[in-house]
Amino acid sequence: MAVGESVQLAPRDPDPDADYSWRVRSAPVASSLELDEDTAVVQFTPDAAGRYVVELDAPDVTYTLTVRVFPGSYLPAGSARSGASGMSGMSGYSGQSGSARPTGFSGGASGSGSAIGDADRGRGGRPRIRLDATVEDGVVVVRADPQPNPDSDTDRDDLVVEFVVDDRDDVDDAAVETDGWELRVPLSAVGDRLRVHAVALDETYSVPDTVTVEREAVADGGFAEAETDPVRTDVTSHADGSGAGSASVSRPNDPPQWSREVTLYEIYVRGYASDDEDADNTFEALEKRLDYLESLGIDCLWLTPVLQNDHAPHGYNIVDFYSIAEDLGTREDYERFVEAAHDRGMKVLFDLVLNHSARDHPFFEDAYKNPDSEYYDWYEWREDGEPGTYFDWEFIANFDHRNLEVRRYLLDAVDMWAEVVDGFRCDMAWAVPDTFWQEIRDRVKAKDPEFLLLDETIPYIADFHEGMFDMHFDTTLYFTLRQVGRGDEPAERILDAIEQRTQVGFPDHAAFMLYLENHDETRYIVECGEDEALAAAGALFTLPGVPMVYGGQEIGQRGRRDALAWDHARDDIREHYERLIEVRDETPALRDGGTFRRIDYEADTDRAIAFVRDHDDGSYLCALNFAPGATTVDVGDLAVDATDIVSADSVAAEGGIRVDDVVVCPLA
Repeated sequence: MAVGESVQLAPRDPDPDADYSWRVRSAPVASSLELDEDTAVVQFTPDAAGRYVVELDAPDVTYTLTVRVFPGSYLPAGSARSGASGMSGMSGYSGQSGSARPTGFSGGASGSGSAIGDADRGRGGRPRIRLDATVEDGVVVVRADPQPNPDSDTDRDDLVVEFVVDDRDDVDDAAVETDGWELRVPLSAVGDRLRVHAVALDETYSVPDTVTVEREAVADGGFAEAETDPVRTDVTSHADGSGAGSASVSRPNDPPQWSREVTLYEIYVRGYASDDEDADNTFEALEKRLDYLESLGIDCLWLTPVLQNDHAPHGYNIVDFYSIAEDLGTREDYERFVEAAHDRGMKVLFDLVLNHSARDHPFFEDAYKNPDSEYYDWYEWREDGEPGTYFDWEFIANFDHRNLEVRRYLLDAVDMWAEVVDGFRCDMAWAVPDTFWQEIRDRVKAKDPEFLLLDETIPYIADFHEGMFDMHFDTTLYFTLRQVGRGDEPAERILDAIEQRTQVGFPDHAAFMLYLENHDETRYIVECGEDEALAAAGALFTLPGVPMVYGGQEIGQRGRRDALAWDHARDDIREHYERLIEVRDETPALRDGGTFRRIDYEADTDRAIAFVRDHDDGSYLCALNFAPGATTVDVGDLAVDATDIVSADSVAAEGGIRVDDVVVCPLA
């Protein structure tokens, strides 16, 4: 983190009845920072650059935490990470989630931290970094691949890398060596696990990346092969003179591979199948729609909240975090639906709400205007006695995550529902302390490394890919597609939106969810028009990212949260989506392994664009037209097979290719 930022520190897996105490054990000479020793959850706001070591006295042991703080000049531009993390403080929007910074990193190695001022620091934004590791002749070798920001004038060779070894791992610090972009440590100096974190440094610091090396000791003094999961790579080496060593390498910040290949589908639970009068409950009605979704090509479902809630049908005002809403069915009904989805190869995401409860929650009702309530400190309060909230939402009240009972209550709910589903869509992620998300991630990934964490942040925040979330709402692309669809911006802005991901500092391994609409937004076809909606659908399935379809979008539904008009479904729009999903599934260049490339092109309207997706299995020209009627796109000397794989028709035209809404053509 940097001077000028603030992060919330809290004991993990807390016992609300226990006593915890924080203190600063060591700090830079220029610092006068002290922590409130009588508070279990504290705000850490460094006042000087350097290395801090803080201690937490817990009932079982004293824990240490090392925090690397850079000068304030390294604070990323546009950072919203100052002030209390995840606190609103008043009614209305108060910005993003306070701190999104690393606090679990520790010394052991300090790459070139003392030399950061010597680099030829350029201008232009955050660099990026990727870590990989191998075991070579009994030595763990961690190599960094730093990249300057696209807008920076810094040469890649001038980027500095700073490594840190995780506090929690049993590693002989004296055996750790760093040399530029490389860290080395003998496997014999590592216990059962080594986690190495690093940032790239330019005018500011990158989002950190992490690599993990794990091994397992056996009785004869050697090492058994570590259990592996799909994101790990086994490496075997001679660790010392007495026996063999075996280890696995993983990159914990990589999204689960399955999540990068799916087509996601949001179901608004109280409207999607409400026309089914024969089903015994909502989940049974939804289950009866699974065959339709399978035929459409959907392989991941996001259901709006299914927990007991107040009168609002969207379900986000929760009154019981442990019970399924009675109007939807029972927990058994819900689990039966999830199992039926799994039987069809579909993953299921649970909509996780951790920022607030409904004001109808019994704890809030007991606490409201009652300072003597045992739940009073569970909530944020304004000076006028009303609860903290955002956007003047009148039916919710923000939790105060500084309260250990709140954390315990929510963590237990996380544990319960993580056992049932394949991932969480995390509501209002910006309004929950980042360190709480880091704890939740470690908690669910320890049980299932393939569990998905998808954040809703508006705007998106690059730091949320630092040990918190796997996938991010691409809010920038969403707003851009709306502007283009309305005719307020040229279509070229869509390509700018894709490139903005790296410009704001997201690492290359971050995943993004692409969407046109959801339960909070006006239907795209209503706001922008039918021709525009067909082109925007093409954008979802040709641009890099994971496409998401909001239930009814594929049949031309016009109401945002209305019961779906199945009897008036537009077959032509559904067939358009079916074909786009099929083409993406069959074309590696359009999926996760495909890269994105801008090209030179000309069109007779500024509402058309062209770009290329490349893959070892083949490259494809993609073109979108948001204008009514067909347009011709000229791609110059680019050799193109003018057979559109979406329509299977030739789109050859005088002066280029003809584009009605979307075409995808192989490069010759």
